Amino acid sequence: MRLALLLSAMLFTACQSASHSLEQTEPSSGTVGTAESGFAAWRTGLKAEAVAAGVSAATFDRAFRGVRPNADVLAKDSVQPEYTRPIWSYLDTAVSPKNIDMGGQQLSENLPALQRAARPHGIPPQVIVAIWGLESAYGTHTGGYNVIEALATLAYDSRRPEVFRRNLIDALLILEAGDIPPADMQGSWAGAMGQTQFMPAAFRTYAIDGDGDGRRDIWRSLPDVFASTANYLVAFGWRPEQPWGAEVRLPANFPWDQAELEIAKPVAQWAALGVRRVDGTALPASAATASVIAPAGHRGPAFLVFDNFRTILDYNRSVSYALAVSHLADRIAGAPPFATAWPREEPQLSRTDKLDLQSLLAARGYDAGEADGVIGRKTRVAIRQFQQEIGEVPDGFATMALLTRLRALTAS
Repeated sequence: MRLALLLSAMLFTACQSASHSLEQTEPSSGTVGTAESGFAAWRTGLKAEAVAAGVSAATFDRAFRGVRPNADVLAKDSVQPEYTRPIWSYLDTAVSPKNIDMGGQQLSENLPALQRAARPHGIPPQVIVAIWGLESAYGTHTGGYNVIEALATLAYDSRRPEVFRRNLIDALLILEAGDIPPADMQGSWAGAMGQTQFMPAAFRTYAIDGDGDGRRDIWRSLPDVFASTANYLVAFGWRPEQPWGAEVRLPANFPWDQAELEIAKPVAQWAALGVRRVDGTALPASAATASVIAPAGHRGPAFLVFDNFRTILDYNRSVSYALAVSHLADRIAGAPPFATAWPREEPQLSRTDKLDLQSLLAARGYDAGEADGVIGRKTRVAIRQFQQEIGEVPDGFATMALLTRLRALTAS
C-alpha cells in the first residue's frame, strides 16, 4: 500500500515555533553521544536484517554513508493538522486551470509513450497523466529528501516504525538491484519516490521497465513512470470497459443511508431509486454495479462511481484524491466542470470540532465510532440518525450548524 499521501500536502505546515523558544537549550554533548550511539546500535541490527534479506554489506554501507536521524522528517510525521481542506478547496487546486492546461500539454507531448503503457490495459492515457499531475506536478515536485535517511528516521523513531522498517529494507533491495544509485534515490519525507510517488514496497511489486534499458527508473524515465503507473492500476483491478463514474442527480426522496462506497448496486437498481444523469436523462443501461457518493451532502454534487474509482482509491485512500484524479482526467480530455455547485459557504470544521461532534453524538446515544477526528462511515451513520431526530435531510454531512445544534442540546 502506498503511503504517499501519507496525508499529502496538508502536512507542509509543520510547526517550528519550538526551535525559537527562549527556554530552549542546546543538548549536552553527552545527550548527543547517547542519541547517536542508540542509532548506531539500531543500524547494526538493521544491517543484519538487510543482509539476511539479500542486501550486500557494501550496498548497505554505501546507502547509509552520512545518514543520521532527520529532525525535519520527525516533525512532519508528528504533526496532526488541526484543519484539513474541504473537498471543494482541494479540487480547486488539484483541478485548476493550470493543471488542466499542463495536463493537456503533457498528454500531447508524451502520447506515444502513454499509449504504449496504457492502451493494452484499456486505461485512458489521461488517467495516468492526472495521477502524474497530482503526485508530482508532472514531475516538477518529487521531494528533496534522501529516501534512505527519511525511512531510517521513521523506522528508528516514529509512530509506525514497523511500516517504515519494511519499506527501508525494500529501498535497500532496490539499490541492490541497481535501479537507482543511492545519491539519486530522492523522495518525500515519508519515503515516497519518483514522479508518481511509489513507496519502496510498491516500487518492488509494481514498477516496471518501460523503456527497455534494464532498469526501473521512475525518477527520470517517463516510459518507466507511465508503465509502472499503468501496471499498478491493472494490479488493483482496472476494468477497461468501465468509466470511473459520473456526476448524477438524486431524487428528493433518495435514501441517504445508501450513499456509501461500501454499498454497491446494479445501475438499474439506482435508476429504480430515481437516480438520473446530471442533465436529468435516464442512466444508461449497464450490467455493472456502482455506488452513490455525495461528499458534501445533499447541497453538493453526487456521483455514481464504478470499480475503477475504487482502483484509484487503492493508489491513495482518499475520496478527495480519487475524485480529483478522475475529474482532472476528464477535464484534460475536454469534459466540462461539475454541473452542481459545492456548498462553499459552509464553515470548515477543525479536527477539534470533529472530535467534539463525535463525542456529543456518542453522549446522545449514537454509535459514532472511535472519537478520532475523522468522519468515517460510523460517524456518518450517527449523523444521519441525529439529522432524522431533528427533521433534517439525513445526508450524513458534518456541518458547523449540526455541531452547534448538538452543543445547544447538550447544554440545555
